[in-house]
Amino acid sequence: MGEALVKNLFEPSCVAEIKGRIERLRPNSERHWGVMSPAQMLAHCSAWMEMAAGLNKPPRNFLGRIVGKFAKKSILERPIKRNMPTDKSLLVEDERDFATEQHRLLSWLDRFSAAGPTGCTTHPHSFFGHMTPMEWSAMGYKHLDHHLSQFGV
Repeated sequence: MGEALVKNLFEPSCVAEIKGRIERLRPNSERHWGVMSPAQMLAHCSAWMEMAAGLNKPPRNFLGRIVGKFAKKSILERPIKRNMPTDKSLLVEDERDFATEQHRLLSWLDRFSAAGPTGCTTHPHSFFGHMTPMEWSAMGYKHLDHHLSQFGV
């Protein structure tokens, strides 16, 4: 599959799709799996976007150093599975304000897509290791799609 065919956050139509889904999410949207509330999920996704932009730089974890490169290939080729582990720096366990987190994530989508490839970090992902800007962008789309599907939007 060529990079041009992969849904990603550099593609305006993909960004518009994701933004529309975020706008349809409600504070009381029912989750189909996991433990996060809609507001916590939005905060988690913003934290991921901050990582992709290089604002937080969690260290590589041990297991990721061993299998991260192979797992990255699998994740980029298939949908993200339910209840996968996440980096501790991205966990959101406190209560969050839905409207604030919704606005924050929508702003991050605009910022990330406008910055394009030069806006992506060169710091390795904590599990997957080195990622190209297109991999960050495709992984960002998949991550958002996964969590929005978690709440049926």
